[in-house]
Amino acid sequence: MESNKDEIRNNDGSLLVISSESRKISSQKKDISHSNAGISKIPKVIVIGGGFAGIAAARALTDASFEVILLESRDRIGGRVCTDYSFGFPVDMGASWLHGVCDENPLAHVIGRLGLPLYRTSGDNSVLYDHDLESYALFDTNGNQIPQELVVRVGEVFENILQETVILSEECTNDMSMHHALLAAFERRPDLRLEGLAGKVFQWYMCRLEGWFATDADTISVKFWNKEELLPGGHGLMIRGYQPVINELAKVLDVRLNHRVSDIAWGKNGVRVSTSDGKVFSADAAVIAIPLGVLKSGSVTFQPRLPEWKETVISDIGVGNENKIALHFDNVFWPNVEFIGVVASNTYGCSYFLNLHKATGHPVLVYMPAGKLACDVEKMSDEDAVNMAFLQLKRILPNATKPIQYLVSHWGTDTNSLGAYSHIPVDKTNRMQELLRIPVDNLFFAGEATSMRFPGTVHGAFNTGVMAAEECRLRVVWKYADLDWSRSVMGNVATAPLLISRI
Repeated sequence: MESNKDEIRNNDGSLLVISSESRKISSQKKDISHSNAGISKIPKVIVIGGGFAGIAAARALTDASFEVILLESRDRIGGRVCTDYSFGFPVDMGASWLHGVCDENPLAHVIGRLGLPLYRTSGDNSVLYDHDLESYALFDTNGNQIPQELVVRVGEVFENILQETVILSEECTNDMSMHHALLAAFERRPDLRLEGLAGKVFQWYMCRLEGWFATDADTISVKFWNKEELLPGGHGLMIRGYQPVINELAKVLDVRLNHRVSDIAWGKNGVRVSTSDGKVFSADAAVIAIPLGVLKSGSVTFQPRLPEWKETVISDIGVGNENKIALHFDNVFWPNVEFIGVVASNTYGCSYFLNLHKATGHPVLVYMPAGKLACDVEKMSDEDAVNMAFLQLKRILPNATKPIQYLVSHWGTDTNSLGAYSHIPVDKTNRMQELLRIPVDNLFFAGEATSMRFPGTVHGAFNTGVMAAEECRLRVVWKYADLDWSRSVMGNVATAPLLISRI
C-alpha cells in the first residue's frame, strides 16, 4: 500500500519535510472562501531546483498563499550547499562562508533568527581575501615555513598588481584574461616583479584568486573580475554548516525529491513539467532554479525552445569547478592558523587547506582544489584523491598522521550540478547574469548565476529566488481577483543580530 506521507530526512536523521502536511496546508488553502472573486482555485507554481534559490522562491510564494510544488532531482535539498554529518559533526562540502557578515546581507535575518554562530575569517579589505593575511601558514615544497613578513609583503605586491590590472582594463578597449593582464601589469611595473621564493608565494595568491572564481586565470575576464557588490563585515564561516538555514526555509514546503525534470512545456495556458520517470505536473508558471551547468548541458528540454538570446546567454556564461577533500584526524598536528598553504612555481602546483579546528574545535583539514586541478582530482578515485592531499600535508608536516575518515566532493561531474559556481569569461559582458535572470513569458529564472550583484554566493542565490518569486507573483496574480494574492513576497521579516566570533 502506498504511504500517505513522504518523509524527507537530513544526513543526521532529523525529520525535515512531511509532504502530507504540505498537502494538508494546500488543501486548507483551496478551501479558503473567495467571496469577492468567486474563484475556487488558487495560483499554482512549480519550482524546479531545491538549492537556495529554489527553496527561497518556493518559500516566498508559499508564504504569499500560492500553491507551490518544488521538484528536486537529488535525494536531498540544498543543491550546491551540502552539510555532511558523517564525521559526527557538520562539515560543509559545498558553500561554507557567508560573504558579507552584516545586517545588509539578504540571509542575515534567517541566520540571526536561528542563532547560528559565524567565525569571522577576514575584515573588509579585499574580495579575494576570505582570510586575513596573518592567518596564513605557507610552506615551500621542502617543508620550510615561509617567513610571515614575506607572505605579507607579497600580498601587498599582489594587491598593487591587481590595481594595475584595473587600470589596464579601463584603458583597453578589448577584454583580456587575468593571466594576460597580470603579465602586462608586470611589464608596466617591473619594480613589482617577483623572483625565487617570493615569486612562488605570488603564484599561491594567484591560486587563491582562481579559487575565488573556481576557474583558471586564463578564462577570467579582467574587465569584470571585481564588479560584484561587496557587502561589509568580511567573510564568516558557518560553524554549524548551512543545513539548518535551508531546513528552516524549507519548512512546510511541498518538496518532491528524486524528481529529475526532463521537459518543460510553456505557453499562454501555463506550464507542464515532465520528469524522467514519466510524471507530469501543471501550473500557471514555473521558477527555473536549475544550476547553470545543468542548463548548459541541455539535459532539460524547453518546448518551445527558449528565445535565441536566452540560449546564447546560457551558453556564454562560464561555470567553474572547485572541490573539497575533508580529512578527519584523531589528533591535531598542524599550526593554529586558518589556512595552510603550499607554494609552487605555478598555480596548479599550489595548494591550500582550510583548518576547521580553529573555527569549530574539530580536527579537520579541508583541501580545496579549483579550476583544472579540481577537474583532474575528479578523475581520480576518492582514495587516490585523499592520498594526494595527505602526501602534500606529509611533505610539509612530517608528523602528519593518516586521516581516520574522509569526504570528497565531485561538483564538476555530479549530474545534478555539473560545476561549482559561475564567472564572466573573457570578451563577455557582466549583463549576461541579468539577461539570464530575465523571465521568458511565465518562466522565471533564479540562481547564483543570475545574480549581477552577488554572483557565486549563497546569499546571491537566495536573493534571486526571492526576486523571481515576486516577479512570478506579479505575472500570475492578474488571473485571480482576490486581493489576498496581491501582497508582495518581499515584505519585512523579523530580524535578530548575527552571532560572530573573532571580531
